[in-house]
Amino acid sequence: MIQGYEVKLDTFEGPLDLLLHLINQYEIDIYDIPVAQITQQYMDYIHTMQHLELNIASEYLVMASTLLAIKSQMLLPKQEFEEEEMDEAYMEDPREELMQRLIEYRKYKEAAEALKEREVADQQIYTRSPVVFDFKDVPMENANAGNASIFDMISALKKMMQRNQWKEPKDTVIQRIDIPIEKRMEEVLQQVSNSENGVLFNALFPVPTKSYIVTTFVAILELMKKRQVYAIQEQHFEELYVFKMEESSWN
Repeated sequence: MIQGYEVKLDTFEGPLDLLLHLINQYEIDIYDIPVAQITQQYMDYIHTMQHLELNIASEYLVMASTLLAIKSQMLLPKQEFEEEEMDEAYMEDPREELMQRLIEYRKYKEAAEALKEREVADQQIYTRSPVVFDFKDVPMENANAGNASIFDMISALKKMMQRNQWKEPKDTVIQRIDIPIEKRMEEVLQQVSNSENGVLFNALFPVPTKSYIVTTFVAILELMKKRQVYAIQEQHFEELYVFKMEESSWN
């Protein structure tokens, strides 16, 4: 089993990105967040990563605690107070601080993405080489080409877990063979390179054992981090495909 792998690569962001992903995916009003719903969906992602025995960056767990605390506050019975006796603390929405953090973070991401688009446009004007499609340079959400984020892949894995359960038959003895991540990276890259139309994400997990699934998932993340492959999902909840990143060349 893979130990010590942190699900926080340089290419990807943290818990606020996951929350924005869920808000966009389920078309939630950021100014009126249904805390119970968003908490359940957030915890589903955390449980999926824990089931895969992947180490989770501490900030994800801190956000989980924050969401559970807000959810508890929202469930407390509301007491009636005379208007003149109502303390400001009772009037404050428990979601307010989180909402403001999300709004500010979304503004930051939009500004960063605008700068990256400007940089790409400048490269197209002043350089001869074509711009390489870079997953890192694509927004987590609302990407024009339907680029998938790490959260989309975790969601796809969760569906596979629910559908296949990744359990070997009890009457079958399967010899466990641990595959080095580097070897699995080579295999995935070769499989993706042989298909111009991309490879179905689920097709990269032919062996229904947890160790193989985790190794493959980590291999895909490492290939994305190295900008050797990228993932496409045209619409939320649709099938996800993995493509080989094309190398740049001079005209």
